[in-house]
Amino acid sequence: MLKVRHMETNKSELDELSDKIMQGMTEASRKLVEKSAASGRSLVISEDGEVKRVPAKDLLPRVSGKG
Repeated sequence: MLKVRHMETNKSELDELSDKIMQGMTEASRKLVEKSAASGRSLVISEDGEVKRVPAKDLLPRVSGKG
């Protein structure tokens, strides 16, 4: 029974760590898009399996949660 409890704790800790990693990646992506847009650059993205070069300013609504 101790093993089950220990595994549940580990799963909870792993879920929390995974959430923190995803939040960090989201924040880093947002900053990249914002800085690129501010300097008039484009970014390369994959959308529906197609690789595209897109002006970063066009991606701002997606990373700000408004698009």
